[in-house]
Parts: sequence; C-alpha cells; structure tokens
Amino acid sequence: MTLAPHDRLPDRGRLPDPAPATRVRRARNAPPWWFVLLALLLFAFVVLVPSVRGVNYAFTDWDGLNPDFSFVGLDNFSAMLRDADARQAVWHTLLIAVAITVVQNAVGLVLALGVNSAIKSRNVLRVFLFAPAVVTPIVTAYLWRNLLGPDGAVNSLPGAVGLDGWEQDWLGNPDLALWAVVGVVVWQFAGYSMVIFLAGLQSVPKEVHEAAAIDGAGPVRRFWSVTRPLLAPALTINLMLSIIGGIKLFDQVYALTGGGPGHATDTISTLIYKDAFALGEFGYSIALAVVLTIIVAVASTGQYLLLSRNERAAS
Repeated sequence: MTLAPHDRLPDRGRLPDPAPATRVRRARNAPPWWFVLLALLLFAFVVLVPSVRGVNYAFTDWDGLNPDFSFVGLDNFSAMLRDADARQAVWHTLLIAVAITVVQNAVGLVLALGVNSAIKSRNVLRVFLFAPAVVTPIVTAYLWRNLLGPDGAVNSLPGAVGLDGWEQDWLGNPDLALWAVVGVVVWQFAGYSMVIFLAGLQSVPKEVHEAAAIDGAGPVRRFWSVTRPLLAPALTINLMLSIIGGIKLFDQVYALTGGGPGHATDTISTLIYKDAFALGEFGYSIALAVVLTIIVAVASTGQYLLLSRNERAAS
C-alpha cells in the first residue's frame, strides 16, 4: 500500500528544523509594537515635526517677529556662500572639531592607561580627572575666562618666576584665542574620554597580555598589537562623541570670547545666535542651522561607517 504524502513517516535520519521554534520564541520575547509606536509618536511630535517646520523658514526672509514674510528660495544659502564671516565660521568649526577630537582622545587614552595601572591612588585619580566633566560647560568657561585674562593666574605664574615674556593675552589675541578655547574644552572632557577608554581597557583579558609577554612582546608592542585592536569599540564611541560635540560647540566659545576678537573664534553655532537674536535675520540663521545639521550628519555617519569597518576587521 502506498502512503499519501501527509501520511508518510518522518525521516529518522534527519533532525527537525529548529527554525520555526526559534522564530516563535523570538516573537514571544519581542516587545509589543505599541511600545515602539508610542515612543515614535512622542519623538515625531517633539523633534521631527518642529524640525521640518523650522526648515521651511530657511527659505524665507522671516525676522522672527513679523508674521508676514516672503519666500526667497535659495537666497539665504547663496548669501551664505558670499558671506566671508560664514565661510570663516565653517572653517573655525571644522578646525575646532578636528583639534578637539585628536587632542581630547589622545589625552584621554594616556590618562586611561595611567589610571589602569597598579598605582595605589588610581581610584582617587579617576575621580579627580573625571570631575571637570560633570561641571556645567558655561561655569567652566567663565572660570577659565578669569584664569586666562590679562591679570589671571595663567599670566601671573610666569611673571612670578621671572618669565614675563611668556605672558600672553590668551583670549584677546586672534592667533591664540581659538586654541585657548580648544584647550579649555579638552581640559573639561578629557576625563570623559578617559572613562570610556578605561572601560575598554578593563575588558581586555589579562591572559592575552600574559601570553604576549611570554612571547617576548614589550609594553609598546603589547599595546599596539593586543590592546589597540580590542579598544576599537571604545575608540568608535569616543571619536563619535567628540566630533559631534566639537562641531556643535557653542557654550564655551560664547562665554570665553563671544566669537571674538573680531570674528577670530566664531563658529557656525555662535554665528547662528548672532544672526538670529542680534540682527533679527532668522531665515538666514535657520539656513546656517540646516548647514550645521548636514555637516554633523555627514561627519558622524562617515566616521561611524569607517570606524565600524575597522572595528569588524580588528575583531
């Protein structure tokens, strides 16, 4: 007698396919879709809708007060290309972002390597080095504004030891003001980068270092061949946070120099503030904000894709 296809016995040599059971288990563990829907609706109401509506003003001549305004198309963006202050602000923004990203992460990595050692005061040092990161940036900026002033402590110290030639107008000299801003930001947030690097260092298995030491690798070789590849996730996070923070920098710049002297430290963020609230050119300032958003999106996405690829290669 011939069995129908649905009456045939299962093949004893083949194991049942676990895929359906796995899919059922994942479906049961998945959160309800309405949890996500509620969060998406809130995000759209608070962020997306105001942002999209705000972008419309970039194509108008709105002054921020008058309800009557005209559509000007791309005039604000073309004016931006002709504006020497805007071009200079874009250059300053990129320069500050690159400098902060490189210096802050280099200092943070060195600090993390130091407090990750077996020194007895490492826990106390971690607290002191991270402490500036929890202070409000505007408070830190005003503190350093006094320290870097002509009669501040930074200038008083060289004069006290007879090095009067080292005294500088740190915030009033166009050649030094931008780098003084970078130094203040690095001082405040190097400890933040240190904590992220420290978490990555403590996740590196000690057995790997011991095996490399037995094979004759010195400290530098162990760091470059063992520690550095395993720090790729921490490096990706740190670079992403510092590049985005550097591009959007406003508080420290405005409190330290106000964008001056002249326009020597103006960034896109400070120029947006001045054009909107000092000159009443809200349409133009919103166009600048759109450009800033595009720069942040391109820089962060490109950096993330590049670092993610290197991270996968290292693993």
